[in-house]
Amino acid sequence: MTEKKTNQVKMEIQLDEDTAQGVYANLAVVNHTDAEFILDFIFVQPQVPRAKVRSRVVTSPRHVKRLIQALEENLQKYEEKFGKVEPGPQPPETEIGKIH
Repeated sequence: MTEKKTNQVKMEIQLDEDTAQGVYANLAVVNHTDAEFILDFIFVQPQVPRAKVRSRVVTSPRHVKRLIQALEENLQKYEEKFGKVEPGPQPPETEIGKIH
């Protein structure tokens, strides 16, 4: 039997204080081209007709696939510990993209 040796590189991820604070978002708008996905995270206040994008992430289709897998795995662990999460009503599509 042949053993495969892999070169594992340990990555140090740095997090500055401002980024560590995070931003709250209760809406996401997802758009894509053939080469990338654009994820806009938005905070919508009740009874206010305007909302502001708090963060925009532009990434590759392959990374989106890995992100979806990581989210599904973490949601499953969350539900095992705290109970099932029921999704709320789905917002309608708009001309700016698919809203989640």
